[in-house]
Amino acid sequence: MKISVIVPTLNEAKCLGETLTYIQKLSPHEVIVSDGGSDDGTLEIAAKFTKNVVNGPAGRALQMNAGARIATGDIFLFLHADSRIESTSYEKMLHSMKNSEEIGGAFSLCIVSDKWSLRLITRLANLRSKYLGMAYGDQAFFVKNKIFQEMNGFAKLPICEDIDFFKRLRNLGPVILLNEKALTSPRRWDKEGIWLTTIKNILIATLFKLGFPPRSLTKWHQIVR
Repeated sequence: MKISVIVPTLNEAKCLGETLTYIQKLSPHEVIVSDGGSDDGTLEIAAKFTKNVVNGPAGRALQMNAGARIATGDIFLFLHADSRIESTSYEKMLHSMKNSEEIGGAFSLCIVSDKWSLRLITRLANLRSKYLGMAYGDQAFFVKNKIFQEMNGFAKLPICEDIDFFKRLRNLGPVILLNEKALTSPRRWDKEGIWLTTIKNILIATLFKLGFPPRSLTKWHQIVR
């Protein structure tokens, strides 16, 4: 199966080179970097790894949709610029999608840190995904191309587009939550504070599910680089 890895970026020069190096080792069908107006060298770094660089308005949902529009793979894998997938996890995804009826899914979360508090948050996040069927974008979503087209991609939301997408994906058919992990940077927790970040994440997700306008929730979500 051909895998298109789509990476949305906005001023990710500090980590993008490392992320794309990891992706390159996986030997996917193609890598697409969808940028939202970086001015820090992100585009120059991306050009060293792939010819598939898309430029457009900022917004993770908009950028992932823009990347998907030029993608030609059977499976789309959406990976944040500060996250990575190990080769064994990637192979497990390939095997699972090739030999099952699942239409898509996500990995388990692993925040890369030795702090006990972040290990606890990782554990609780994975229990949430397992028992509530609620996954976030830093768990690296993957979905069949034809299903993504049927869904019309990500909703054009300024925040919580990942929660909305995974809910709609589950409503369309069976999904899989792999035990294998998506490794993500602790930078947001390190910068904003571990418990403040966690409380804000829970509050934003809860209010979104209760129907609060997404635009009003963005004031609590600081961009961290």
